[in-house]
Amino acid sequence: MSQQPQWSQQPQQPSQQQMQQPTYGSYGPQHAAPQPPRRRSWVARHKVLTGIGALVVIVAIGGALGSGGSDGSDGSKDSASVSAGSGSGSDSKAKGGDDAKKAEEPKVAIEGDGDFEVGADVKPGTYKTAGNDDGMCYWERLKDSKGELESILANDNVTGTSYVTIKTGDKLFKSSGCKGWTAVDEAAKGSPKGGDVKGDGGMFKVGVDIAPGTYKSSGNTDDMCYWERAKDAEHGIDSIAANENVNGNGIVTITAKDAYFKTTGCQDWKKTG
Repeated sequence: MSQQPQWSQQPQQPSQQQMQQPTYGSYGPQHAAPQPPRRRSWVARHKVLTGIGALVVIVAIGGALGSGGSDGSDGSKDSASVSAGSGSGSDSKAKGGDDAKKAEEPKVAIEGDGDFEVGADVKPGTYKTAGNDDGMCYWERLKDSKGELESILANDNVTGTSYVTIKTGDKLFKSSGCKGWTAVDEAAKGSPKGGDVKGDGGMFKVGVDIAPGTYKSSGNTDDMCYWERAKDAEHGIDSIAANENVNGNGIVTITAKDAYFKTTGCQDWKKTG
């Protein structure tokens, strides 16, 4: 029978074996060395206490309007044609295209740093943050506003992309140093391309961001590579289907039943099957 990872929110004295294992500093998750059968001890992550990176919102720009005279014909005639079309179908179509693109852009539901009250400031649901490339993004799901260690239901330091499901029973959601959080549809499916997966890319939604299959990561020499197959985005101990710290080569089979795949500190994953 497989031994399940253990959640520990109280600071504990590390064993001699744990003290010999490398851990993340204050900028990232701290993982204990994997224990047979290739599972790890889950420990509460620590809040980032240093400066926060500035929030960056990237807005997609609509494609440039086609210009007349590009075929080397009479430029004055083409210019006149464009001028004559002002306020008519050509501009309407261009404006309509821009509006459609803006409508497709996900709306930021949680922006900036702070504590967000569930039900008042933020609705329960699943949210995504992406583009966190400075290692300063940190979030918490909280059961109360006491600010104690026991108040934390789940938390994580994020590099790259992350998903989190805020539950109806949560009191607060805390976000610090993260890009904006956008609401996502848990039932959404896509057509992800097979191939390489960024080894420090964070959390990928199976069937949307990453295709099921077998992946291999080679050349992990510092034992800092960590992967996780997750059943959901709640980040609780019951969310973990399987996980491992990797030294050297890592091979994992992501199934269609998995909800998410998380990878931090690894070399890129190559799809082998």
